[in-house]
Amino acid sequence: MPGVRSMTVFTLPGIPEVQAGDDLAALIADALEAAGEVLGAGDIIVAAQKIVSKAEGRYIELADMKPGEEALEWAAKTEKDPRLVQAILDETEKVLRWRPNLLVVEHKRGWVMANAGADQSNIEGAEGERVLMLPLDPDASAAEIRSGLQDRYGVPVGVIIADSVGRAWRVGTVGLALGASGVRVMADIRGELDRQGRELKVSIVGAGDEIAAAANLLIGEAAEGTPVAIVRGLDMLDGSQTGADLVRASSEDLFR
Repeated sequence: MPGVRSMTVFTLPGIPEVQAGDDLAALIADALEAAGEVLGAGDIIVAAQKIVSKAEGRYIELADMKPGEEALEWAAKTEKDPRLVQAILDETEKVLRWRPNLLVVEHKRGWVMANAGADQSNIEGAEGERVLMLPLDPDASAAEIRSGLQDRYGVPVGVIIADSVGRAWRVGTVGLALGASGVRVMADIRGELDRQGRELKVSIVGAGDEIAAAANLLIGEAAEGTPVAIVRGLDMLDGSQTGADLVRASSEDLFR
């Protein structure tokens, strides 16, 4: 139909419980083939941050943490485990806000998020004593997965590493592109004209986050067991941008 635009998003069943050292590109490709799918040129693979962190062994054992004075002070204010607070502070540039059981921080990589992304859900055998942290470099993680998939399928694809975060002004979490490779994550449309011929002055589209959020609707937040989604039908490949391009500098952030 003339003027109609569309995209397809689907999850991949069959991704096993990811272990440290696993080859995520191979796991994704195997799941694709088991589902009778292959990657096509322009496909974007969205992988949940948690499986990337698991594959990279980003675990912290709370028994090994020695809380410092700052961690003890924040633990008293927030009523959190001092060992967990120390793990959070180790990933943190600055604590921005707090309330009981929550620290909103500026992560060392620039993201503003709850508890520096520290996560204790869906971790096998943890019994509350193990914490999963964010990947050290999600853009590099995305690039590695992309390289493996392109080698296997011989077509250009993009990869986004997505996490769920809260936002100022709004209730609830949405998908966020922590890392990206091969995807146009940001579209600066300043200077273009609207339908009335007026020049756009400030419009920058966070396309990477929009793709992550769309995929996250299907990836899920709890026990779905589908940590990878394929986004098809978008003309959004670009080798010059990464997830880091979406991080607003603190000097330009009116809320910090």
